[in-house]
Amino acid sequence: MRERAGLATRDSVTVPAALLGLAAVGWWWSMRMTGRMERSMSMDMTAVSVSVSAFMVAWVAMMGAMMFPAIIPAVRLYSRAAGTRRVAPTPLFVAGYLLVWSSIGIPTYFAWRTLDGPIRAGAPWAGRLAGSVFIAAAIYQLTPLKAACLRHCRSPMSFFLHQRSNLSRPLGALRAGSTHGLICLGCCWALMAVLITLGTMQIWWMLGFAAFIFAEKVTVVGERLASLTAAGLGTAGLFLLISPHLITRLT
Repeated sequence: MRERAGLATRDSVTVPAALLGLAAVGWWWSMRMTGRMERSMSMDMTAVSVSVSAFMVAWVAMMGAMMFPAIIPAVRLYSRAAGTRRVAPTPLFVAGYLLVWSSIGIPTYFAWRTLDGPIRAGAPWAGRLAGSVFIAAAIYQLTPLKAACLRHCRSPMSFFLHQRSNLSRPLGALRAGSTHGLICLGCCWALMAVLITLGTMQIWWMLGFAAFIFAEKVTVVGERLASLTAAGLGTAGLFLLISPHLITRLT
């Protein structure tokens, strides 16, 4: 019994450290891929020159960089149970989470391939599209669905108590991780849509959104911050609708 308690305590420390380490690797890889894409564009190569596989690697790295810090409370709670052998190993839960975010990488690739050139050229329609997405994201920040997803993310104990999957089985752990990933997607999909309309691989926007996502999900001011974010997104969206050429200054 003491050995299991010791393992649970150790995992509650090592697992968050591992997630933060993976997030750091994700940031390093994202910055590296951003540099490669910018060099390709400077040589008059098109977005099509980046393969789906290369983009998916960059996308998964980007999602890990942005999302892993915010899911530490849920993963730490799960890892404590895993340390006592009551549930399947923690990597299975994290893999289910990543599966959800990886699955949206392919449609994101085609959206990026379509939008990147017009965004860089400052096409008016691209600026207005971005403005519309900004405003839609602002509205979503204030919806009951957003608030419900935030409550689930901020209360991992409640999340696990409502799980019907058998977490002692690998498939059950994967399902639980995927469910948590879907709830997380419910919190953040609008912000990800904004990021896509800005060209996806924008490090400073990634850093800003990662900070917002972490604060929304982990800190006590999360719900209030969602309202402030809505105001900022809505204002930026209106400016882009009025002056769509401003898109070039945001990318």
